[in-house]
Amino acid sequence: MEPGTTELATLGGGCFWCLDAVFSRLKGVEKVESGYAGGFDPRPTYEAVCDDVTGHAEVVQVTFDPTTLPYRTLLEVFFSIHDPTTEDRQGADVGSQYRSIVLAHSPEQERVVRELVAELERDGGFPGKIVTAVEPFREFFPAEAYHQDYYAKNPAAGYCRAVVAPKVAKLRAKWAPLLRA
Repeated sequence: MEPGTTELATLGGGCFWCLDAVFSRLKGVEKVESGYAGGFDPRPTYEAVCDDVTGHAEVVQVTFDPTTLPYRTLLEVFFSIHDPTTEDRQGADVGSQYRSIVLAHSPEQERVVRELVAELERDGGFPGKIVTAVEPFREFFPAEAYHQDYYAKNPAAGYCRAVVAPKVAKLRAKWAPLLRA
């Protein structure tokens, strides 16, 4: 792949504010957009997704340069910052909108994620079976404007201090070589 060519990754692992805060700090990431995917409603809103009536998960769509940040490495970060063994929840956030999901944009992405999940399960680094759904990407709906870059705009908010900040700290500790200067 030529430098400057980008790919998309669409990932859900709990609240999209957490994922946005993590992925936006990585070298090779050009854009992170919070939104909704994996559901059936053609016009999801935050309220409807939170009411668990649209079938959508809170996700981020990450535009990245795979020559700087390979897709597999992006997935390794993803699996390290959320619990892929809990169905329809991350911590105190409960509902199918918080499910762990990878929406593959190509057969190659699907192959890579399935291989990584098999390796992670074989290595036994998680307290249970990985329940992350792997589905073909169909459609992405951007979240409302106030959700974009939420942590960057609201670092003192209670949820950000209690939930997002520890994930960012974990990213810094475990993945320091991948961080932007």
